Amino acid sequence: MNGEAPLKKQRISPEKPVTVVLGTQWGDEGKGKIVDMLAAKADICCRCQGKSYAFHLLPSGIVNEGCTAVIGNGVVVHLPNLFEEIEQNEKLGLPHWEKRLKISNRAHMVFDIHQVVDGLQESGRGKNLIGTTKKGIGPAYSSKATRNGLRVGDLLGDFNVFSDKFHKLMDYYKSHHENLDIDVENELEKYKDLRERVRPLVIDAIPYLYNAIKDGKEILIEGAQSNVLDIDFGLYPFVTSSNCSVGGVCTGLGIPPHVLGEVYGVVKAYLTRVGLGGFPTELFDDKGERLVNRGHEYGVTTGRKRRVGWLDMVMLRYSAMINGFTAIAVTKLDILDGFKEVKIGVAYLLNGQKIEDSFPALDEDLKKVKVEYITLPGWQEDTSGARKFSDLPQNAQAYINTIQELMGVRVKWIGVGQARDSVIELF
Repeated sequence: MNGEAPLKKQRISPEKPVTVVLGTQWGDEGKGKIVDMLAAKADICCRCQGKSYAFHLLPSGIVNEGCTAVIGNGVVVHLPNLFEEIEQNEKLGLPHWEKRLKISNRAHMVFDIHQVVDGLQESGRGKNLIGTTKKGIGPAYSSKATRNGLRVGDLLGDFNVFSDKFHKLMDYYKSHHENLDIDVENELEKYKDLRERVRPLVIDAIPYLYNAIKDGKEILIEGAQSNVLDIDFGLYPFVTSSNCSVGGVCTGLGIPPHVLGEVYGVVKAYLTRVGLGGFPTELFDDKGERLVNRGHEYGVTTGRKRRVGWLDMVMLRYSAMINGFTAIAVTKLDILDGFKEVKIGVAYLLNGQKIEDSFPALDEDLKKVKVEYITLPGWQEDTSGARKFSDLPQNAQAYINTIQELMGVRVKWIGVGQARDSVIELF
């Protein structure tokens, strides 16, 4: 080794570690509000997987003029929807987006045929519906896994090559669904136009983020969906088609795990879900109706009424084990205002065994569990005006402290309303 030049140090030592925001339950926890609050200070805001719905494809940070938004390789992109969404937000005053939106050349594309097939697959399940939004996400990830998918980089390459691959993808689906009616040549003409529109936005996101981390940029990553919808850790098959736990951050953006700093989990103060499948703490009485109405619990994309129930600590501890949350945000605490008592599910009983931190892998088991609850006194006061923890009623403070103690993770923020400033910060 004598006389040889020393190797350059390759490991990034971030001056400002990357911040991550993830869902902890079945989604719809109110991640967008926490992301919006944090994005106000971020230089770059990234999506790493899935296809989120309140802001559909655009990362939430795009609304902040000083923030660049990155759609990572782990996201599946329907380009017509993306540009439609951009146009809608331009009318609302979205500033200078064309200079601040970056799309990974490795991101896979969702095509109209994926959306058609998504609907056919869901309707073909009969009573065993998964609850897909029929936006083509699952079939697009299936194309990715079966290696006949097309990436944004393919679109920007030789269009004859892209056209050939596109025809093969269409033939693949036609061979599996005989009645599909897709005008392939019309689709190709549409993508000829789209490729010129998207070209200025496309980058190799890996060196872009590497250099941003090295240069000390503030980077925020927002996960779509939630831990119990993760393809590996969720309640299979009632899951999304990507990894929405912390591992998806690295694979969906191409960044190393040691650059991650704070990993914030977002917890709704009660529990909701859409679609079929087990839901041990679900409420079917007037309390459930009250939560639906007070919380406006209807799907953003589908308009479907959400199922509601008490907070499930078994689920939350499971999410914490996987993701290593450094702190959590508890949202929509104000929706529990006026309840005489509130409950938290703290353990499951399944086949005579007590389960406290291992969420069942099988839906059949989740449907069989009995829940052990603790009951806390409610607060019959309005919390929406609280801006300090001490402003909350004593029983509301006790509810937050109980969540913190049972989950083993500190509560950093409490959401008490829809307004941007209706968030209590504890530390």
